[in-house]
Amino acid sequence: MSVAERDDGHRSGHVAIVGRPSVGKSTLVNALVGAKISITSKKPQTTRFRITGVLTERGRQFVFVDTPGFQTLHRSKLNERLNRTVRDSLQGVDAVVWVLDAGQLTAADRTVAALLPAHVPVIVAVNKIDRLADKAMLLPRLAAIAALREFAAIVPISAERGTQLAALKAEIAKALPRSPPLYPEADLTDRDERFLAAEFIREKIFRLLGDEVPYAATVAIDMFEQTGLLRRIYATVFVEKASQRGILLGAGGAQMKAIASQARADMERLFGGTVYLEVWVKVKRGWANDDAALTRLGY
Repeated sequence: MSVAERDDGHRSGHVAIVGRPSVGKSTLVNALVGAKISITSKKPQTTRFRITGVLTERGRQFVFVDTPGFQTLHRSKLNERLNRTVRDSLQGVDAVVWVLDAGQLTAADRTVAALLPAHVPVIVAVNKIDRLADKAMLLPRLAAIAALREFAAIVPISAERGTQLAALKAEIAKALPRSPPLYPEADLTDRDERFLAAEFIREKIFRLLGDEVPYAATVAIDMFEQTGLLRRIYATVFVEKASQRGILLGAGGAQMKAIASQARADMERLFGGTVYLEVWVKVKRGWANDDAALTRLGY
């Protein structure tokens, strides 16, 4: 039975995925959707945009809204915009999945808990249970979480390994309203290929470089042309300092070539065709604290 032939019990709805940085929100969205539509790295605050991932199954459609990690430590106009994105994403959703790290419940987690809406079902996904050295710590950790407020469900999971994701989806589905599908059955995300191309480049910067440069870098797509299965993509990476540009390029441009090569491979895998990619690196001082620049860059 296709989605279009659903019965009256079909459920669809928007589900916000929230949490502090580094708890695995984007990894969870990718695992649920079954495709890489949100970038990931081991560094916190990798996600900067609200990204929707769509999962259509028999009788139900989940519209997952991946959000930036709520930032409580560092202040800039960019991070102010990211936190506003988190708050805005909680408006008008049918359910919230609050992602926690099974290893610890932090003050930053409690800050996020204070943002959770009282009138929307909240399902807690206690992530990274596979990394717990002492499995006996899980039960008291779950008890401490349950004491914070009333939750629709608390589900221990491993997004990376796919553990308990079926159970998590079952709990989320209970909160979704009866509704026809909100997106066509084949859709995986509301973002276009131009946006995804920029994100894949930015992900490789986070994965291949040290702590300073990724946070000072952003990516703009200057041109995106498609002829048949060939896509020609021209992009610019903006950094804040000339020294960062040197690090990003590497000796003889080798670092940037590696970043572009890995990003291109991800694009070809998701887009299903050949990608020709050229990337330039330019200095744009203070872009992360410039409202006009942030707006032009899509933040």
